[in-house]
Amino acid sequence: MNIKWLCVASGVILILAIVPTWPYSYYILLRWAIFISSIIVAAGFYNSKITGWALVFGAIAFLFNPIFPVYLNRQTWTPIDLVSAILFFIAGFSKKK
Repeated sequence: MNIKWLCVASGVILILAIVPTWPYSYYILLRWAIFISSIIVAAGFYNSKITGWALVFGAIAFLFNPIFPVYLNRQTWTPIDLVSAILFFIAGFSKKK
């Protein structure tokens, strides 16, 4: 699987999460999708010996983890979603093969 497309897809669903009209089930799906994709991206960076980015995506995985969820209000999640989306886009277009 190409990490670039995983990062782009993750960034898109994070941007879509900013729209306040989604049902709660979208945000549950979002948590799982971003949790899994951030672990995959973090592992890719770790294997490439780019530990700084691995830690960044490990932190994103921690924030979005669905097993022990971090509960924040909507006003706090909006910038987190936006920054996470930007980080996924940067990772998707800068990760070397």
